[in-house]
Parts: sequence; structure tokens; C-alpha cells
Amino acid sequence: MGVLADFQIAALCRSGMITPFDEDLINPASLDVRLGETILIEAEACGLKDLNLHGFTKEKPFYLNPDEFALAHTLETFNVPDHLAAQFALKSSVARAGLEHLLAGFIDPGFNNSVLTLELKNARRMERFPLWPGMRIGQIIFYTMDQIPLSSYRETGRYNGDASVASCKGLL
Repeated sequence: MGVLADFQIAALCRSGMITPFDEDLINPASLDVRLGETILIEAEACGLKDLNLHGFTKEKPFYLNPDEFALAHTLETFNVPDHLAAQFALKSSVARAGLEHLLAGFIDPGFNNSVLTLELKNARRMERFPLWPGMRIGQIIFYTMDQIPLSSYRETGRYNGDASVASCKGLL
């Protein structure tokens, strides 16, 4: 497997792999992704509570409390072709500020018509972490597959077609 370069990522994005696509999000070997508007916050009595971030901004953000867990989603929708796999990683500046991603960011070939759900936790003990729609939360690294898989996530995936953040659809 090889990592795709900026011009390869841009060409695939222009052909519909990522929507909406913004050229300014391209890095030498990755694509930045932004935070969407809906998050699910852990709530004591009811599991996860739906929260819309519409109206929050960089200047007036929503704050994730210390040690608080949330599911969020990317603004971008993915249509990953069968010859690629990808991996989500937090932006280093976001991680250095105290946000963690719980390492469930692998994107299978054929992940399509879906936003990526992010598992976030404020690792800070004393400070709240600011979140707002559109913030550059992470980056996607794309890999070429050595071979096309026999079974694409397009046929087998439980999280395809998710237009917003998706909670667990059942443990194995």
C-alpha cells in the first residue's frame, strides 16, 4: 500500500470522493476534514444526548468538559472507491490542545455516501475543550490497495449512508 500525494487526493476529491470539497484542505499527503453540526454527548440517564452545534463559532464555541466523551461527525461526506483505504487522524494542534480520538478511524474500501463518525474525548483534567462546526478537526490519509477486495464495504458496511453522527449499531 502506498500513501496518496496531494495531487492524487485532489483529483479523486474533484471526481466526487469527498463532498463538499475545498482545495484549501489539501496537505502534502492528507486531506483536512471539518467538524459537522451534530454531536452526541454522554448523558447519565439516557446514554447519549443529541446536541446541534448550529450557531456555535470559533469565537463562541461549545465546550466539551474535562474527561467528557462525545460522538461527532465530519462535515464531509465520503465515497471511497474500492481501490483505496483511509485513516482518520486528529490534527496535531487539536491533539496538543487536549482532545483525543479513540482510534476507530479506519475507513474501508467502499465506505460510501456517509459522513465519518468521530469518537472524541477531552483529555484535559481542568480545561474545557472548544468545538464548533467547520473547525479543522482531523485529516484523512489515503492508501492504495495492493488488490481490490473480494468484498467491498459498499456491500458489507453497517455505517454506509449515515448523513449524520451514528452511535453504535451493535457490538459484534
